[in-house]
Amino acid sequence: MDSSAILAISAFSCYLIAAVAVIARLFHPKGPNITFVLTFASLGILLHAIGLADRLFIHSEINFNLPNVIALVSLVITAAVSVGATKYKLNLLLPVSYIFAGLWQLSLVILPVSDTISLSASKMALVSHITLALVAYCILVIANLYAFQVTYINQKLKTKNLAAVNHLPPLMQVENQLFMILATGTLCLLISDITGFLFLETFLSKEYAHKTVLSLIALGLYVVTLWGHFKQGWRGHRVLLLITSATIILTLSYFGSRFVKEFLIT
Repeated sequence: MDSSAILAISAFSCYLIAAVAVIARLFHPKGPNITFVLTFASLGILLHAIGLADRLFIHSEINFNLPNVIALVSLVITAAVSVGATKYKLNLLLPVSYIFAGLWQLSLVILPVSDTISLSASKMALVSHITLALVAYCILVIANLYAFQVTYINQKLKTKNLAAVNHLPPLMQVENQLFMILATGTLCLLISDITGFLFLETFLSKEYAHKTVLSLIALGLYVVTLWGHFKQGWRGHRVLLLITSATIILTLSYFGSRFVKEFLIT
């Protein structure tokens, strides 16, 4: 077993321990032991980052194949949620992000080695566009997780199941955070698309047209969601449906064709 596999399995183990620690005390009056959870989560994030760096950076180029991109996205999301947990009660978000990141780390050991897709660090316009797009995607996925949390809290409050939400933050606080995060992610996605139009000749080419169209559709849905909330007072299941639909479309834009090319077409 090589060092990359050892790092991936170790990261998976740490993420699993952190996730189980949250789930086991999810409905406990005092909630999970955040110090214990974040200790193992931080160790998992560190091992995850070290292993990813070995796979991602090859000489003077960046290996942007699909497994590495997903590993990078899961690392950013997990780190962001963990940092947020030091200030806010994110007990529903933590196990979701840890389990996904952990399972993807484990999958890197099992999946066949994917072809290298190199991206020269000297191509600054392309690197900047991709970086901003990935940042936007990570923020918007976190917003989607927040939308599920808002819906869960709202549903429990409507049924007067207060015991299920005692360990969670107030509904209005989570909702305000949701739309702040959503607005930030939408702005990053907008800037990413604008930089693509201005600086990338291939942005509107036939080969990448479907990615551009899907990204713009997702951007439109996010903008409509923000407009609907701030101007029309939209919330609840309508907001969850719109954000989830937009995130699915954006995921297809970023990863759909690459999944087909890298895993289904041999």
